[in-house]
Amino acid sequence: MAEPNSHPSRRHNARLGVVLFLVYLAIYATFVYLSAFRLDLMGKPVLGGVNLAVVYGFALIGGAFAMAIVYMILCKSD
Repeated sequence: MAEPNSHPSRRHNARLGVVLFLVYLAIYATFVYLSAFRLDLMGKPVLGGVNLAVVYGFALIGGAFAMAIVYMILCKSD
């Protein structure tokens, strides 16, 4: 009898989730690096007088939402 989690669609969904997580992790790690070591860059206004730190923070939130939608669209059902 096959393992319940070995169904091809579950493996696909898990792989997709890991890939999206790693992409988000890289983007977030860049944000943390810039916040810790490049304060001069994070303090520069980039969009309507708002500094990079605020714009990047909101982009992280929007990016997480967008990735959740991508995951929902690309997931395969059993």
